[in-house]
Amino acid sequence: MSETAQVTWLTQDAYNRLKHELDELVENRPVIAAKINASREEGDLKENGGYHAAREEQGQAEARIRQLQELLRTAKVGEAPPNDGLAEPGKVLTVRYEGDKDTENFLLATREEGVEGELEVFSPESPLGKALLGAKEGETRSYELPNGGTQKVTLIKAVPYTG
Repeated sequence: MSETAQVTWLTQDAYNRLKHELDELVENRPVIAAKINASREEGDLKENGGYHAAREEQGQAEARIRQLQELLRTAKVGEAPPNDGLAEPGKVLTVRYEGDKDTENFLLATREEGVEGELEVFSPESPLGKALLGAKEGETRSYELPNGGTQKVTLIKAVPYTG
């Protein structure tokens, strides 16, 4: 684990939901292991679809367990960022793209935050999130689009997400 682990800001509800998911996955480990053992006893593993499906399920569950453990280990729970007009995780950003009159609002956070409703979530690791991270209200930044073009975006407002 690197020393530059990214801290993830989570509401208490999101933390509780992710912790519950992790607990369920850990509790389910013996069930998946039993499926693998039962399928293994059916004979030839090369043509045993049940065995391969159970192994795949186990691999996905273990990957999600590791992901959740790391996320929860580095999470800051319930600490809303300061209302200082800077673009940072846990803030609702209002932006205007160059050439567009309308503004767009989104939450700068991990997708794990799982915000209910109409608010879109952009990760601080996304091209848009990286471009805006640390921007001040009124500041214009650029980022690369998937097609190789460049998009300019202006931060209009940055306020803490209140859920």
